[in-house]
Amino acid sequence: MQILFEDNHLIAVNKKPGELAQGDKTGDDSLSDSIKNYIKEKYKKPGDVFLGTIHRLDRPVSGVILYARTSKALERMNEAFREKTIKKTYWAIVKMLRQKPRTY
Repeated sequence: MQILFEDNHLIAVNKKPGELAQGDKTGDDSLSDSIKNYIKEKYKKPGDVFLGTIHRLDRPVSGVILYARTSKALERMNEAFREKTIKKTYWAIVKMLRQKPRTY
């Protein structure tokens, strides 16, 4: 897990392609579970660790995911997204496959 930014309120992580951002019906390990474990161990937190998902990326996609470490941060970030004071930019890297010439 590559942590790009962390403070008392937010944590930004580089999500790899194929990694699950948050738990789903598959029951596969998720990035959010890994982050909770990381926070629990690093800060020696007893009990459950709060981690709010601010936005998601689909499983096949890679990119930066931002999580809230407090309910107040989650509330404020959700409001910023609603009010469109935050701008998300998506970049795509595409590989074109060379096709064989068609014969008629």
